Amino acid sequence: MKDFKRDNLLLSLCGLNCGLCPMHLGGYCPGCGGGEGNQACKIAKCSMSHGKVEYCYECGDYPCEKYEGIDEFDSFITHRNMRKDLLKAKEVGVDCYVAEQEEKARLLRFLLENYNDGRRKNLFCVAVNLLELPDIKAIVERAEALARSERFTLKEKAACIVQLLREHAGGQGIELKLIKKPGKK
Repeated sequence: MKDFKRDNLLLSLCGLNCGLCPMHLGGYCPGCGGGEGNQACKIAKCSMSHGKVEYCYECGDYPCEKYEGIDEFDSFITHRNMRKDLLKAKEVGVDCYVAEQEEKARLLRFLLENYNDGRRKNLFCVAVNLLELPDIKAIVERAEALARSERFTLKEKAACIVQLLREHAGGQGIELKLIKKPGKK
């Protein structure tokens, strides 16, 4: 969108973790406010009309009607934690929040480079978005130990970490898949 630029391309102004999105990782999207080719976004337009707030929580109207139902369905990235993540960024400070997201992005790249059998990118992106950083680290450490001791093939490594991620997420009532709008496949 013309004239909409942001310094932080990892956390969008609405709370999406752009740095953990498969579109961003694949080079198909520069992140929120990262380029001229971005689609028009009603929240970006709103930001521009409210003095170019960097994050929606800085606006006196937040949360507004634009957030109604925003987390019911996902796009390329999960929308489930948008409000929670914005609140966390506000509470701990954006720099601290971004440092955590950078560590999550590093772990996500590690998963994609070492555990992706060609079918796991979206699952890994969703898992890293929805699970807490210490939990992801522990799961990766456990998978690494198992892979070393058993000398797993890539397919076995992928199956192992997927099982560990799903077990942990299931124990927290988290489903590791994108939520599609009804009628869409």
